[in-house]
Amino acid sequence: MGGAVQRSGLDEMAGKGGATGYLTVDLSAIARNYLRLSAMAAPARAAAVVKADAYGLGADRIAKKLYACGCRHFFVAQFDEALRLRPLLANDAMVFVLNGLQPGNEMACAREGIVPVINSLEQWRQWAAAARSLDRQLPAVLQFDTGMSRLGVPPQERAELAELVNVERGIKVLFVMSHLASADDPESVQNADQFIEMERVAAALPQFPVCFANSGGIFLDKAYHGALVRPGIALYGGLPIAGLADPLEAVVRLDVAVVQTRTVPAGTRVGYSGTHVAAGETRLATIAAGYADGLPRSLSGRGAVFCDGIRLPIVGRVSMDSITVDISALPEGRLRFGSLVEVLGPHQTLEHVARDAGTIPYEILTGLGRRYERRYR
Repeated sequence: MGGAVQRSGLDEMAGKGGATGYLTVDLSAIARNYLRLSAMAAPARAAAVVKADAYGLGADRIAKKLYACGCRHFFVAQFDEALRLRPLLANDAMVFVLNGLQPGNEMACAREGIVPVINSLEQWRQWAAAARSLDRQLPAVLQFDTGMSRLGVPPQERAELAELVNVERGIKVLFVMSHLASADDPESVQNADQFIEMERVAAALPQFPVCFANSGGIFLDKAYHGALVRPGIALYGGLPIAGLADPLEAVVRLDVAVVQTRTVPAGTRVGYSGTHVAAGETRLATIAAGYADGLPRSLSGRGAVFCDGIRLPIVGRVSMDSITVDISALPEGRLRFGSLVEVLGPHQTLEHVARDAGTIPYEILTGLGRRYERRYR
């Protein structure tokens, strides 16, 4: 991914703004990613998954930007997310709740014009009862489990739900959907297995359009696209498929301020429990972010930050609020109190940090804390 967010002026920003970290979000890059994914999915339409506060980047700003690009279908995970998002969008936008509704939320959902994703017979019955109580038709999406065993109506209950759909006039089904578990691996046999199951669902309920492909699914065969695709991580610059030759644009940049620099002699222990011992005289910088800010403790002794394109390895353990890095490779005096180092940017992608942390880009992105000053381009 290219460096969509430039460094120019960031050291000055640190001095003037006083923040200890700057998370820069390129809204134009998100828009371009959405338009590219939309073109790939056509003639299917592209929704946007903005759950978890748009993967931690700010659903309010991002959803409005995507609406301006033509997006009209927005997916969140929880009902309270939908309640916050719904007033921010025009009436022709639809907000869907992937986890469906907990008992007691039906009337508020109907009142606010939010669309639940029905994952079980229980959820169907509750929503149908709400429709009868209000004496009006309510919209819904039906999700089916096609092999992930996470959410959705299981295969043994499909026939019963199909019967209920055929007799219930109070629910307007907008889509039937499922979720691909292995779309990030195009060679996985699970993709084909789930496709076959989704075809069975569609055959049983042929009157409804299909919503199937997530970010990775968009890059599979067009047969996976259905009528509506649901990109998530791909919107935010994450690789939906490992090794993608033509990746999407980078969206986030994270720069963190230096709190202190020092030079230590050989044999000096660094960090909690002294897990790192300096092999020789070493110049160190402590930066103002740690695992409370979404930089996992598993980066200890494995991860790095960058300055002027030079990799500065993390030494010792990642702390709650700080990380110590070896800056010996830089010219003396290059980093000082208040300088900024690159944690995410042109030299280090989400995938790089996730690899070093032994996790996935989703976890890094959604874990970025609220203590950074957020800037939107």
